[in-house]
Amino acid sequence: MEGLLSGLVGGHDLSKYPLDGPLPDLPDTNGGKSRLQLITDLARRENLTIRQLYLWIAGARGHRTILGTPEHIADQLEDWFVNGGADGFNIMPPWLPGGLDEFVDLVIPELQRRGIFRTEYEGNTLRENLGLPRPVNQFTTKTAPEPVSVGSLA
Repeated sequence: MEGLLSGLVGGHDLSKYPLDGPLPDLPDTNGGKSRLQLITDLARRENLTIRQLYLWIAGARGHRTILGTPEHIADQLEDWFVNGGADGFNIMPPWLPGGLDEFVDLVIPELQRRGIFRTEYEGNTLRENLGLPRPVNQFTTKTAPEPVSVGSLA
């Protein structure tokens, strides 16, 4: 338990603190400063013990968790998307494949009804569907070198 939480708070060893005590004040670190701040803010705001904090973040690794009906989940995703809070989402279902199946079968159709999720793809590749240009292939764009004359064989 301490290993996961330790990694999310900048590598600080939490094993010397009581699990049912508060998250201690932690010194700054060179890595994961924004994650450390988010975790610390959550612990303070919700008055969580180290154990409660671990249980809160274990499933989603500290990312936002959305629970509810398909409509409720779609409401939250739509709010973030429409108001500029996100331009896309990485879905991390709590279990596979069932959690992903439920998202695809229940939430995606709701987002499509709202007109904020595609109903078909424009192209055949990820690059085409993201509207990205095809990169120049260095091996097919070069012209063959002119033959070099080495003199006559007379």
